[in-house]
Amino acid sequence: MEKIAIILLFCSMAMAMPMVHGAGEEPQQAVDRWFQNKEKVTKLHFYFHDTVSGKNPTAVLVTEPDPTKPVLPLNPFGSIFMMDDPLTIGPEPKSTLLGRAQGIYASAALEGVGLLMTLNYVFTAGSLNGSTLSILGRNPILEEYREMPIVGGSGVFRLARGIATAKTYWFNSTSGDAVVEYHVVVLHH
Repeated sequence: MEKIAIILLFCSMAMAMPMVHGAGEEPQQAVDRWFQNKEKVTKLHFYFHDTVSGKNPTAVLVTEPDPTKPVLPLNPFGSIFMMDDPLTIGPEPKSTLLGRAQGIYASAALEGVGLLMTLNYVFTAGSLNGSTLSILGRNPILEEYREMPIVGGSGVFRLARGIATAKTYWFNSTSGDAVVEYHVVVLHH
């Protein structure tokens, strides 16, 4: 009985291999074929809606350094937020949804205000549906223009690298809610 179980295990693994790597194609061949595509440049423009107030926030405080001090509107060092913010074509909240900004931002500056941003732009519309761009960088939110590096991607953005520039479009100093305009330039295969 044990021998039959081992034989069945190996047979199922052998049958699954083509499904994992692509029917009839060796893994290295699939990678080589993928790299034959020329590198492309894509430019994107959208608005990021960060809502930390109200009944349906899209960003929530996960941890704070000192619960006795107010966190909003400018976060003290050590504050960490989890976000699932809408990305839209225009600055209005009801504008056409392109996707979501999902990830974490944390106050990482002892002096001034600087956020560590680690997030994915998850696209849910049009030809970008199912594709992502990954951002990892510093966001000095009080500066007029900010740059953050694009360090990767998936789907149509395989091997992505590039830059996302941000400019605050609207900020409510009482609630901490904000709308940020983004221009993204990305190189990808």
